[in-house]
Amino acid sequence: MSSKRAMRQAQKQAYAKHRSNITNSRFELKKKSITKNKEEKKNKN
Repeated sequence: MSSKRAMRQAQKQAYAKHRSNITNSRFELKKKSITKNKEEKKNKN
């Protein structure tokens, strides 16, 4: 019983880590593109 429970908990944690990695990487990409756009606008002016 306890081993099943531990496995289920481990799977939940792994999935949560996976989801947070996806959202963090998406956020980082947006952040990078925003800073690039700002730099390009500065260079044009």
